[in-house]
Amino acid sequence: MTAQSSNTLTPEQAPPRGQPAAARLARKLAESPEAGVIVACVLVFAIIAANAPTYTSIGNLQVMGRDLAQVGILAVGESVVILTGGIDLSVGALAGLAGILTAWFNVNEGLPAPLAILLTLVVCAGVGLWHGTMVTRLNVPPFVITLVTYTVAQGMALAITTGTPINGIDPLFSNLSQYYIGRVPVPALFFLGAVAIAWFALERTYVGRQIYAVGGNKEAARLAGIPVARRVTSAYVSSAVLAGVVGVLVIGRMNVADPSVGSGWELTAIAAAVVGGVSLFGGEGRMVGIAAGAILLEFIANGLLALHVNTYYQTVVQGAVLGAAILLDRLRARFFGRIRR
Repeated sequence: MTAQSSNTLTPEQAPPRGQPAAARLARKLAESPEAGVIVACVLVFAIIAANAPTYTSIGNLQVMGRDLAQVGILAVGESVVILTGGIDLSVGALAGLAGILTAWFNVNEGLPAPLAILLTLVVCAGVGLWHGTMVTRLNVPPFVITLVTYTVAQGMALAITTGTPINGIDPLFSNLSQYYIGRVPVPALFFLGAVAIAWFALERTYVGRQIYAVGGNKEAARLAGIPVARRVTSAYVSSAVLAGVVGVLVIGRMNVADPSVGSGWELTAIAAAVVGGVSLFGGEGRMVGIAAGAILLEFIANGLLALHVNTYYQTVVQGAVLGAAILLDRLRARFFGRIRR
């Protein structure tokens, strides 16, 4: 009996022969989580638009653009962390605290708005550095250290304000959040900018490829000479800084810094990432899918309001979408690739 060549493909790996073009296309779509979520965006938008006449109005689309910046920018930062095999539960609370700090620097300390924003982003970067250091140097589970920050950030927001919103912030904040370029809200452009920068950094640079490698197998990445600790830390810093950007945009939109803002946003960010095809095991996911996942969640959330569905059910729908996304991701991995344990 002749030995089989090591280059011979197994039946699962061999390309299908004689398959119709439609079947090949269907298989390609099934293998690509990005394609699936983009198709879902189109279908959800069309179905809701057909049943809610105000859904496609210019005013409502502009509202969705502003909301998308809040969800989408957090999702971009969260996704970078998940790609390394970690998780950041603090992004929502940190965004809320960032808004409070910016307003406090501006109103209570009398700092100019640009300097207040800069100081807040530096503080957020320090929080991200702390997360990265604890995870890489002391092997603290990401879930634990970011949950600690989540709790501390919420408490600090209440302690700084004593539960009272901060009023009288600089008009620059409103300009950032409420102005338009053409008919496009400025926050939506911030979201597009964050997606473009993250896409370039992750998919077109050596550092980005290293981040994927770290998420795929930390030990193999270390043996290959990749600075694992630096890549993981940079992911947490990026997530924290983007949370700070969201906090600044939110106080501009509300024209007040409210300490109750931010609760639950981390769930939305994680849901957008997972719906967009990011594997919770790390190392898998693309920025196009992440952006589409954030857009899909926004279409659903705004659509429920347009259809006059009770707001209390929005969280239920969000949880159901997240659960369905995780289930579909595992099924896709089982049938079209190797399951990562």
